[in-house]
Amino acid sequence: MSSWSRSSLRALLVAAAALAATPALAQMELKIIAPAAPGGGWDQTARSMQQAMVASGAAKSVQVTNIPGAGGTVGLAQFINSAKGDGNALMVNGFVMVGAILTNKSPVSLDQVTPIAKLTEEVQIIVVPANSPIKTAKDLAEAVKKDVSKVTFAGGSAGGVDHIMAALFVGAAGAPAAKVNYVPFSGGGESLAAIIGGKVTAGISGYSEYEGQIKAGRLRAIGITSSERRPGINIPTFKEQVIDLVITNWRSVVAAPGITPAQKQALEDAVEKMAKSSAWKEILKQKGWDDAFVPGDAFTKFLKDEQTRVRKVLTEVGLVKS
Repeated sequence: MSSWSRSSLRALLVAAAALAATPALAQMELKIIAPAAPGGGWDQTARSMQQAMVASGAAKSVQVTNIPGAGGTVGLAQFINSAKGDGNALMVNGFVMVGAILTNKSPVSLDQVTPIAKLTEEVQIIVVPANSPIKTAKDLAEAVKKDVSKVTFAGGSAGGVDHIMAALFVGAAGAPAAKVNYVPFSGGGESLAAIIGGKVTAGISGYSEYEGQIKAGRLRAIGITSSERRPGINIPTFKEQVIDLVITNWRSVVAAPGITPAQKQALEDAVEKMAKSSAWKEILKQKGWDDAFVPGDAFTKFLKDEQTRVRKVLTEVGLVKS
C-alpha cells in the first residue's frame, strides 16, 4: 500500500471515529418548557434558546411550551411527572423557582430534575409610572417608611427574586421587611399593565423586561441593583442613593429526571454549543443579560448552594417560617 493511500485511510478512520463519538446535535428535536406565562424572563430565555440552538446547529428544531403558575412550580411538577426519561426535554428555571418552591410548600423540588447549566445573570430594577410623584429611590424609601402598607410592589411570583428584592428594599428603607406589600403576577405582560395603569406603586423585574417601556417614556427607572453603574444603562444604582441593595437574578436550564448518562451528555453538549455561539452572544447583548455559563458538576453544586442561601434569606425577611 502506498504511503499516500495509508495516510488517506488513516485520515478517514480518524474522521469516522470523531463522527461516531460526537452526538448528532443537529438532528436533535428538543422541547423546552417555559414554566411561566408569555412575556417574562423565563419565556424570553426559552425562546432565545430556541432561536440560538437552531441558528448554531445545536438542534434541528426546538418547540417551546408555556406552563404558568405558582412561581414555576406548576410547570416543574408537570415536567417531573410527564417528562421522566425524555432525553429531548428541557426546562428553564432560576432564582425565582428556588424561592417559589419554599413559599408555595411545593411537593416537588429541584433535587428531582437533572441539572444541565446556568446560563445568564441579570441586574434588577425598580420602576414607577412616568407620571408618578416618586422620582428617586429615596422618594420611594420615604414613602415606605411613612406607611409600608400603602406602597405596593408588582413583580413575578411569590418568593422569587422580585419578592425578595421588595422585602430587602423595605428593610433597607427602615421599615419591617416582613410587612412588604407585594402583588405577584405570573407573567411580565400582566405586571406591566398594572404598573403603567397605576394599580401599584412600583414594579420590580430584570432590566430587559422594562427596557422598551423606559425608553418609550411610559416608565421611570429609579434604581438598579448592580454594585456600580452599568455601561449603556443610564440608571443610578441603589448604593449610590444610599440604599444597601445589591442582587442579581440568574436563569438556568435543567433536563428531565431519569435520563441516561448518554442523554445527559448529549443535552450538555447541545447547550454548551449554543452558549458559545455567536447567535447566543448577540442575544445576550440585545437583552442586556450577563453571560454566566456554568455547566455540569459546578452547576449542580451552585444549585444546591442557592437553595440553602435562598431559604436563609426568605426566613430572615419573614417569607418562610424557620
